[in-house]
Amino acid sequence: MDTIASLFSFITWPVSWVIVQFHKVYGAVFGPDTGWAWGLSIVSLVVLIRICLIPLFVKQIKSTRNMQALQPKMKAIQERYKSDKQRQSEEMMKLYKETGTNPLSSCLPILAQSPFFFALYHVLSAIASGKEIGVIDGPLLASARQAHIFGAPLAAKFTDSAAEVAALDASLTSVRIVTAVMIVMMSASQFFTQRQLMMKNVDLSVKTPYMQQQKMLMYIFPVIFAVMGINFPVGVLVYWLTTNVWTMGQQMYVINQNPTPGSKAQDSYLQRLLKSVTTHGEVRGRRRKNIVKVIVAKGGDRNENERRFFAGLTKAGFAAQADGTVIKSDTIEAESEGGATAKRQQPKRQTKAQRQAAAAQQVVAKDAEEGSEPAAEQATTSLEKKPQDSAKADAEANDEAKDQAQGDKPARPRANSGGSRQGKSGQRKGQQRPKHPSSKK
Repeated sequence: MDTIASLFSFITWPVSWVIVQFHKVYGAVFGPDTGWAWGLSIVSLVVLIRICLIPLFVKQIKSTRNMQALQPKMKAIQERYKSDKQRQSEEMMKLYKETGTNPLSSCLPILAQSPFFFALYHVLSAIASGKEIGVIDGPLLASARQAHIFGAPLAAKFTDSAAEVAALDASLTSVRIVTAVMIVMMSASQFFTQRQLMMKNVDLSVKTPYMQQQKMLMYIFPVIFAVMGINFPVGVLVYWLTTNVWTMGQQMYVINQNPTPGSKAQDSYLQRLLKSVTTHGEVRGRRRKNIVKVIVAKGGDRNENERRFFAGLTKAGFAAQADGTVIKSDTIEAESEGGATAKRQQPKRQTKAQRQAAAAQQVVAKDAEEGSEPAAEQATTSLEKKPQDSAKADAEANDEAKDQAQGDKPARPRANSGGSRQGKSGQRKGQQRPKHPSSKK
């Protein structure tokens, strides 16, 4: 680690100068020899570096999202040129060039702050050895060696021996407890940051090897930092813990305000936006209007979260416009792939008489066109005859019930329409079949 840090010795002077300037400010408040003054100086160094790296962080977000969107195409190229690795690489580079995507952009923030990290490690190692470095001269060197954070010197490490820790006026137990707690916090913050990215800000509708790689890194990175952390001085642990917390907060803000399309974070954001629109009757804020404008422009290519958002707008009586605003709509229609479709009306149910009348009218109309008059008359006659027969049957039933109630006349047997059977005897009418001569009487 010392060899790697020495490679960045050219940047140790700027890093030491920034720390000393912050130390002057905090030393006036907490005292120049306190751990708070030196610890907060390191924290301020991290904040300053991360503010300068915000443009790279934005570029990292765009590159990560482009890589996620390209995963289906990349997978297709890998399957198509499975046996030709050279052609596969050429097609990949062609795809990156056409879409303007740089795979290394996602690593830019880490690569950019690495020189500052190793320069700070070099500075703290020099303080532990009692060597002047950069602008940290004799008095500042003595003040930094006396600074303790919760009983642990800034330059002490978990792997230091009892003699090395005693030279810094501290106990080995205090150093190991403080460093162990900071290592656990550093690894936990790294794990939570990666988990937050995987669980909330990834398009779950696309299953690609990229997601599996990110899931593996979620468990591997904390282990790597835990193993490396035992060789970091307390001041470097403060630096790395601060940068992890900054990354976690920065990523949380991006996920809540500008989530990846198709992710759980986008669904939560659109539901909050829907609630705001229904409450205030408008889309508030330029950024929100731009998001609605982009979703409107997608048309039929909207994902499930965006379709649910538009369905909620329609249900609340609003219609999204191309400029990102909404207007009040009097008719509530179902949104479907960028267009509205009216609800299908079910036909009213007709009675049997109405269906028969309609069928007769169709027959009459058809015969009138063809000039077949007898068929039309027959259809009309059959329709007139059926109500008469029904009325006659009802009258006979009423007379029979009336005679039974009075008791003076027996009930008349109802005539069978077929005339093939008699009432009680059950014998057949007409001529009987003669029996065979051999049969017994």
